[in-house]
Amino acid sequence: MPDALTRFMFEHAPVKGGIVQLDEVWKTVQGHADYPAPLKKALGELLAAAALLTSNIKFDGSLVLQIQGNGPVRLIVVEATSDKTLRATAKWEGEVPNSEALSDLVGEGRFVMTLDQSAVGKQNYQGIVPLEGDTVAETLTRYMQSSEQLDTRVYLASNGNRVAGMLLQRMPEQSTTDADGWNRAAILADTLKPDELLQLLPGDILTRLFHEETLRRFEQEPMRFACTCSREKVGGMLKMLGENEVGSILEEQGKVEINCEFCDRQYHFDPVDVALLFSVGHSGEAPPTRH
Repeated sequence: MPDALTRFMFEHAPVKGGIVQLDEVWKTVQGHADYPAPLKKALGELLAAAALLTSNIKFDGSLVLQIQGNGPVRLIVVEATSDKTLRATAKWEGEVPNSEALSDLVGEGRFVMTLDQSAVGKQNYQGIVPLEGDTVAETLTRYMQSSEQLDTRVYLASNGNRVAGMLLQRMPEQSTTDADGWNRAAILADTLKPDELLQLLPGDILTRLFHEETLRRFEQEPMRFACTCSREKVGGMLKMLGENEVGSILEEQGKVEINCEFCDRQYHFDPVDVALLFSVGHSGEAPPTRH
């Protein structure tokens, strides 16, 4: 199944993990901007990383991963939801160097993980650390070990047609588990090559790496692209800007145009729309979409 997450765990060792491969989601993300090749690779790997984290983080809402910096690449952001939807975008200025090292692309930066569960009344969480590591996999591995105190291995790969990844994580050991299981699994996983991640089926990857282990493999979970933008949310953003600021845009341009950077959908607000938006007692519901 393309665009799916496969979770697994070792029956007799303190190890769990997931494998993700994304085809159509990745093609959709690429279609929204002409990303330079090095940035495209990093964006694809962060997309796979976010999908993998949905396999081992329990949440009800959205998980957002961001790489921010002061270099040519200013922002890479991916959102994964508990409904197994994904969206991603990136911002850059000027020429992006032909390098796979994040430090060359992003400069001095930070890695941010945000867990937004406000829609269901649960507490949100955000972790921010300096950007460490020359790849997305190294950055995420170091974040999980330093901020979450979890032994983690992350393997990511990206090309023009597919992004893929595998995550291994150490679980609390019990008296009945194989004490050396984590070390053995990590050594075996380190032999995985990017081409294997991109080309082999998840079952074949697990057989190739762990054929001597007893694994429990769960049913594949389909993943898809979806954007959470809406006219109502854009209207709320305009209200936060304030009536004077929005009014000045109207005076200069005759209308307000907002373009969603995740899905490229356009929202237009004419003078009547804006007047209604800021009218006293307005419910917040947006008028019908205008194209």
